[in-house]
Parts: sequence; structure tokens; C-alpha cells
Amino acid sequence: MSFNGNSKNFTLLAVAAISASSAISLYIWRKCRELEKSLNSALEKCAAERQGRIRAQQALRKALAQPKSENLELTSYPMTPIGVVQSCFSTRNGTPRQPLLVPLSRACLVFDVARVPPASLEGLGEYSHCWIIYVFHLNTDLEKLWKQPSNSKFKAKVRVPRLKGERMGVFATRSPHRPCPIGLTVAKVEAVQGNMVLLSGVDLVDGTPVLDIKPYLPYCDSIEGAAVPEWVMVDKMLAVPSVSFSKGFFSTLDDCWGKAEKKSLYASPDEFQSLIKQVLSWDIRSVSQRNRPHDSVVKIANGNALDNTSDLDDNQDEETSGGKNDWNPIPSECIIYHLILEGLDVSYRINGYGNDNVIVERVTFSSDISYVNQNRCNYLMWRDQLT
Repeated sequence: MSFNGNSKNFTLLAVAAISASSAISLYIWRKCRELEKSLNSALEKCAAERQGRIRAQQALRKALAQPKSENLELTSYPMTPIGVVQSCFSTRNGTPRQPLLVPLSRACLVFDVARVPPASLEGLGEYSHCWIIYVFHLNTDLEKLWKQPSNSKFKAKVRVPRLKGERMGVFATRSPHRPCPIGLTVAKVEAVQGNMVLLSGVDLVDGTPVLDIKPYLPYCDSIEGAAVPEWVMVDKMLAVPSVSFSKGFFSTLDDCWGKAEKKSLYASPDEFQSLIKQVLSWDIRSVSQRNRPHDSVVKIANGNALDNTSDLDDNQDEETSGGKNDWNPIPSECIIYHLILEGLDVSYRINGYGNDNVIVERVTFSSDISYVNQNRCNYLMWRDQLT
């Protein structure tokens, strides 16, 4: 009797356990279904939102790209610089006309960390060179070009230094004076550190806004058998036979270097002197200066000076840079030209009316350039990567 009672109780317990297990399983199944439906609903909502964003972006691009009232002047694209260049070239005057002509020319590209996280630069240091897309922000015609495009009087042809001032269609040249003042250059990647890239062989002036950089790929960026006009191949036309330094140059450089080296991308006065020689190995004067130097762009050796060497544009008309009738020839040995590198004013003169021989006279601090309170890169920041 006792055995039968225990057996019955065990059966009841087993049935109760099975029922409880079934109820739990059913509860879990129902919860899983609810979670599955909730997840699917969330995924569908996300997909709908994503499609909505895509459609909005497409509509925005269409609105920006599509000419308004068939007027291209009203069409624009919002672009903001992502970085700025700290270059050894303090002014446009002296900045090389092409990249890599001056191997020692250095610049530090500093990115805005709010727009470009340092992680964006990971891997760039494995490339030897990179392309840089930038804005010709110092063009003298920018205000009219951007604010009053209909009154900009944009010139279809520009004066070409290699053609001794003859004119060529702007799109057959690399002139900075273009309908859209965007530049493209290539530079050597020396080192990458945080949100900064140290470059060499640059042809960029200090303060240049940068829109983008891309790695240089030799297998597709170098085109074998590419053809260029004959006038582009006249490499020696602007080359200077010799660059020498006066006895007084070295003492003036030593006097300046103690203060200048704190802001310099160069290790020593000797390396800075080598930079000067490389820059002046090319005739950096404008077409107007080479054809007929005049007092608005030079200082005369006797001290009766006006302005220092200006950033005259090679696309200026004859009448805007002084007519032939008002030019009084000045002996070339009396004309002192100026090159400003890293805030230092380098004075030099040329023997002869051509680009025969350059003699560097002295170095002084430029009164027009001030780096006070500017957090500029210097050689010490990059010493380990450069040695």
C-alpha cells in the first residue's frame, strides 16, 4: 500500500515537472518570438532611416550640382580645408614653380584633429610620396573670382615663364590663376607623427589650406610614354649657372640663427644655406622682373628703395606691371632681390641681365613676417625620423 502511494506521488511529481517545463519552454518560445519580431522591426526601421538618409543626400547632391536657373555661377560645393601647411617659403616669391625641384624645401602639414583624427594617417608613412590637393589662397584675383564671378574678367591665357612671357591657354599650364583656384602637387613623405606629416620637395607657400591628400602610386600615377609640348622640356631655361655667397653672408646668418633655429625645420645654418642655394639655383623672378626690372619690385643697393621683391603674378598684362615707356634701365649689379625663407630675408643680386650668376649678400629678419604666438613645427620635433 505504501509502495503504491509513493509511486502515485512520484507520477504526480513527474507530471507536474513536465508541465512546468512545458510552460517554461512555451514562455521562452513566446519571448524569443517577441524579441525576434522586435529585432526585425528595429532592423526595418534602421533600413528605412538609412534609405531616407541616402535619398536626402542624393537630393542634396543633385541640388548642389544642378545649375540653378541654368546659371553655373550659382552652383557650388561646400568644401572645408582639413589642414594647413607650415612651409619654409614665407611668401609666394621664391616658392618653386613645380614640386621636387628643390629637394631640401620642407613643410609640415598639420591636420585639424576635429575633422581628421590622427588614425586617418595610419599607413601613410609607408609611402614615399603623396599627392596634395590645396587652394591657391594668395591669388590676387580670388575676391572677384569668388564674390563677383561675372566681373572677374578671368583671362583665358596666361604668361608662361618658359616661353619668356608668351601666352598660353590656362589649361595647358599649371598657373595658379584658374577658374577654380585648386592646386595639385606631389611631395616626399619624410615622416608622420600624430596629426602631422613632414614633407620635402614642396612647392607650397606657408599657410596653404589643404583639401585632401592621397598616396602616390607609381604603377598607375607614372604614365610611361606620356607626351608634353617641346616648350615644357626646356629645363635649363630657368636654371642659374652658379650661386655664391659673399663674405658678409656667413656672419649675418650666424647672427640670425640663434633665434631662427627655434622655429626652423633645418638642423643647422649649413643646411639652411644649402636650402638657399637650391632655391636660387632656379630663376625665381617673375616674367616682368626678368624682362625689365623696375622699382616697384626691387630695392636699390644705394638705399633709395621702395618695396621688397613682390609676388608679381605671371599672368599680369603689360599695362598693369609698368609700361615700356616708363622703364629706366638699372645696372643689374645695383638691383637687390629678396627671398624670404622661414621668416628670414635673404638678399641677393644677379650679375648680368640674364640669370647668369647669383650672389647672396646677407640674411636678416623680415619685418613683414612674424611667427609670434604661433605653434610652429621645428627640426627638433622630427630629428629622430630625419636621422
